[in-house]
Amino acid sequence: MKILLLVVRLLMGMLLLFSSVVVLFKLVPMPELKGDVKVFMDGMNAAVYLMPLVKITELVCAIALLSNRFVALATVVIFPILLNVLLYHFFLDPAGHAIAIALFAGNLFLAYSYRKNYQLLLVAK
Repeated sequence: MKILLLVVRLLMGMLLLFSSVVVLFKLVPMPELKGDVKVFMDGMNAAVYLMPLVKITELVCAIALLSNRFVALATVVIFPILLNVLLYHFFLDPAGHAIAIALFAGNLFLAYSYRKNYQLLLVAK
């Protein structure tokens, strides 16, 4: 179990690090977008702050996962971003849905593994 936890945490961290660095530093040119994907990305880019905020959040969470610091917090912070990535690939661009499913499942696995850290947050008073 500990080895699986380590592998999932490191793979997620590396994937998030790679995706955030590539977009933040514009290392790869953006492919030509068409249809609904173009409309969606034009909307995301119209809000000038949104994509940098998402990618910086991914970068911070990747560093947390790779350094094994604040992993429970990183899983909570990255959850809405990964959910959006998953839904984006299911509804708009099915080509990348395998990686989206793997990242989302990895995040759920990490959250389950660190579930004791969330117990105080889920107590109804």
